[in-house]
Amino acid sequence: MPMFASLYSGALLGIQAQSVHVEVNSGESGEPDLVLVGLPDAAVKESRDRVNSALLNSGYRAAQTRTTINLAPGDLRKQGPLYDLPIALGLLACTGQIKPQFMDDYLIAGELSLSGKTRPVPGGLSFALLARSMNKKGVLLPRESAEEAALVEGVSAYPVDSLREAAQFLEGTLSVAPIAPDESPFRRPPDERHWVDFSEVKGQTALRRAVEIAVAGGHNLLVIGPPGSGKSMVARRIPTIMPEPTLDEFLEILAIQSAAGISLSRENRCYRRPFRSPHHTISDVGLLGGGTIPGPGEISLAHHGVLFLDELPEFKRSALEVMRQPLEDGFVTISRSAAKVKLPCSLMLVAAMNPCPCGYLGDPKHSCRCTQPQIQRYRARISGPLLDRIDIHVEAPALRIEEIRAATPSEPSEKIRQRVKTARDIQTARLRAAAPCNARMSGAQIRKYCELTNEQGAILQQAMEQLNLSARAYDRILKVSRTIADLAQSELIQTEHLLEAIHYRTLDRKVFY
Repeated sequence: MPMFASLYSGALLGIQAQSVHVEVNSGESGEPDLVLVGLPDAAVKESRDRVNSALLNSGYRAAQTRTTINLAPGDLRKQGPLYDLPIALGLLACTGQIKPQFMDDYLIAGELSLSGKTRPVPGGLSFALLARSMNKKGVLLPRESAEEAALVEGVSAYPVDSLREAAQFLEGTLSVAPIAPDESPFRRPPDERHWVDFSEVKGQTALRRAVEIAVAGGHNLLVIGPPGSGKSMVARRIPTIMPEPTLDEFLEILAIQSAAGISLSRENRCYRRPFRSPHHTISDVGLLGGGTIPGPGEISLAHHGVLFLDELPEFKRSALEVMRQPLEDGFVTISRSAAKVKLPCSLMLVAAMNPCPCGYLGDPKHSCRCTQPQIQRYRARISGPLLDRIDIHVEAPALRIEEIRAATPSEPSEKIRQRVKTARDIQTARLRAAAPCNARMSGAQIRKYCELTNEQGAILQQAMEQLNLSARAYDRILKVSRTIADLAQSELIQTEHLLEAIHYRTLDRKVFY
């Protein structure tokens, strides 16, 4: 006699979860077998073997008849081992081995080991958001995934460590306490013992100033200098001077990292902004995102954080060009035959490069070995439209021995972060929810908050003509000027603020043209 059971799970599309109805029908005529339908991939099809072993090792029996498992909707491709736990619970229910009282109240996902223990799966936070939208009481997930889901308000995250524990919980014979939001390890600050700090940076006063301005306004930054000048060292310390993310920002960060499986790593389970530094051999898909079922790439994994591209001209031209529109819009749309997803990528781009292929052009201590055509080809790898989207260009000269040997530490990250936070608070009060920082101001906001006097307007016009800058560069100079004024806590943009902002665009001509 056929017996039927159903429960709910989910499928990840980008960083969003879509409901999947798991239907299990047992007692069918024919040879004993588990039949999986509903566009499962290879990992889902292998669930049959994992589930059978998990059932036996948990003290239950496997299905003795032909059993069909349907993952609906049938036109949505399912991937990954996250359906192991719901399939196993559905088999137990439809074969009468458990009598679940609350199966319809929860969204369930999890991988099973052969012993019946649960293993974490990506997307815990997304599943919690889906459960809340479906008016479910909570989510039933492996412990590591439930720790993410606990951050979502309005839905309870129940951690289960084994198939038997999940079955007993649904029967009502075992009490499992949901994880409180404050108990989630993601709420703890990073371990400061492993932090880097700006006090370790020797010299480079101009570079440190440019970095502070860039972080205060959320501006993109390009650093040009010879090898050993500290470009990478400074870039890796930028997160230490960024303001702490708001809870909403952190939930967006965590949703992306969870979908990519990054949050399952212990060192990533803390409250901080991301720092991503892909190698220059990365593909277009690796940088932008994609796949059969589109997933986040590096620009999305750096959302609300820093994307550091070291040796910028060494990246493939096509990979750099695909970033142009996402840098402008703050999101990337990926279309595939299986799905179309929209991934956020509101980030701070920090790029570093040498002035020439050998790296020593303009260095007083080393002679440059590059010919003029080699230098031109090297610089031509970065297009003008991409350069236009980088607000601040700054040189990092080679350090002198006296600077390297200096015993006095530089200004620590904490002091710089306090000034940055003050400037960001000013921007938040001014822009409210319309834009998170000056770099994201719209054209109307630029006209309203970046007014210049007639004298300042003439200075900017002269700079535009002499440097042959684009209209986009004009707006970016105004945005940077506004940030410099905010750091100085000045209500109006002063002439010195404008001149400093113009200075950060002179490399357009000096280095690239």
